Amino acid sequence: MNRLNRQARERLSTLLDGFELQGATPRSNWIDGTACPGEGETITLVDPATGEALLDYRDAGPALVERAVASATRAQQAWMALTASERGRRMNAAVRGLEGHEEALAQLESVVAGKPIRDCRGEVGKVREMFEYYAGWCDKQHGEVIPVPTSHLNYVRHVPYGVVGQITPWNAPMFTCAWQLAPAIAAGNGVVLKPSELTPFTSVVIARLLEQGGLPKGLVNIVNGLGPSTGAALTGNEGISKLVFVGSPQSGRLIAEAGARRLVPSVLELGGKSANIVFADARLDDAVAGAQAAIFAAAGQSCVAGSRLLVQREAFEEVTERLARAAAGIEVGLPGDEATRMGPLQNARQYAHVTRMIEAAVAAGARVIAGGNRPAGLPDEAQGYFLAPTMLVDVTPEMEIAHEEVFGPVLVAMPFDDEEEAVRLANATRFGLAGAVWTQDPARAHRVAAQLRAGTVWINGYKAISVMSPFGGFGDSGFGRSSGLDGLREYTLPQSVWVETAGEASVAMGYGNGVG
Repeated sequence: MNRLNRQARERLSTLLDGFELQGATPRSNWIDGTACPGEGETITLVDPATGEALLDYRDAGPALVERAVASATRAQQAWMALTASERGRRMNAAVRGLEGHEEALAQLESVVAGKPIRDCRGEVGKVREMFEYYAGWCDKQHGEVIPVPTSHLNYVRHVPYGVVGQITPWNAPMFTCAWQLAPAIAAGNGVVLKPSELTPFTSVVIARLLEQGGLPKGLVNIVNGLGPSTGAALTGNEGISKLVFVGSPQSGRLIAEAGARRLVPSVLELGGKSANIVFADARLDDAVAGAQAAIFAAAGQSCVAGSRLLVQREAFEEVTERLARAAAGIEVGLPGDEATRMGPLQNARQYAHVTRMIEAAVAAGARVIAGGNRPAGLPDEAQGYFLAPTMLVDVTPEMEIAHEEVFGPVLVAMPFDDEEEAVRLANATRFGLAGAVWTQDPARAHRVAAQLRAGTVWINGYKAISVMSPFGGFGDSGFGRSSGLDGLREYTLPQSVWVETAGEASVAMGYGNGVG
């Protein structure tokens, strides 16, 4: 065991002890107000920075999933017995359970996910923001009165599904946990959430702290484990009324199919291959800085990463040269180092996928002008999944790397001549999650944005995301929406109620035959 890995293991053990999750077997589940270990096979967590084992924990397994669903069912009924205003007050109070634990929570995320500590601190703040926003919606989910052409009073209520199952990814476990929990609870549901088996602990801590702050015992349950065991038990459980998944299109299809077999709806937030379009008249200083942040933040492990840079031909050489120089200056280092701007990829499988795609692109004729290999200057013990910020040119639309998701710090740049070609290149992918347009021409900006098949489009910026605004994709980027009012509505069903008001009611055969 090298020095860095020993330090990471000690930090992780101390953090888990602080949250009372350690013991002989880490208690990696939160069910009915209690932290408990899994009952299935052993799962080994690996340190992304060193490539060595951090600790072992056990897969939750089907029996614990059944317990979690039963817990959420009981708590959901009690939750809905409260007034809407009281639910909002309790959600606001629950966020205060995080106070005093922000740094430990950020440190835990940094160690296990391999993310720079400065990024993790920001994500703790996002957890608070999401709960505060949706707490305000609890008593504002108004129904509607429909002026039906009969003697009836017809009104519509928005009612919760009951218990929803959520599965979140390894690239942003803490952020996506709160991203889905807050609207589900605000809408009146109970939750069973399964994080990625690679990043199990911060979701457990969040659930525990929220409960200590004021959420009812058992309303939020966290089960950790493998997809074929714990994940399958969750998606197939008869007590789950809706499925929400954030992750890859391959896994999303399996989850949607599992729900469809039981006629259970799903929300899928999947991958992306987002186009970042830079016209020659753009403020190039801004565009270069935006393109750098769009792809290299989070080591490119972001569904909205601006992984395709489309630059108008007359500005192509200048923009790509400036970006290549900027990429070489990004501080790549250990996740716990305050100076680190980009950490390692999270796991060996992803590292192999990213490096294979770079090699295939080069073999097909692409040219690497930045990165493409292990960054220099790392400690000898840092033998984990580090890749320097990478940029490729001479890429053609037919190459795999031009239209398939890499999910790493790899930017491909392609030139275009006019608006029509820019739009055609941008839409030449099965994904449709996000995109951006950089230009000083307002008419062009809106004209091009309107033609992009993407759920989110930025103009003269990139990666501005708020809990107040809907987020989701087109095509293989999934369906349904997270955040905003649209995200809240994903967790409710409309119920139409008809009240006869006629003095002498008449019951007729057929639809629409009410008597006035």
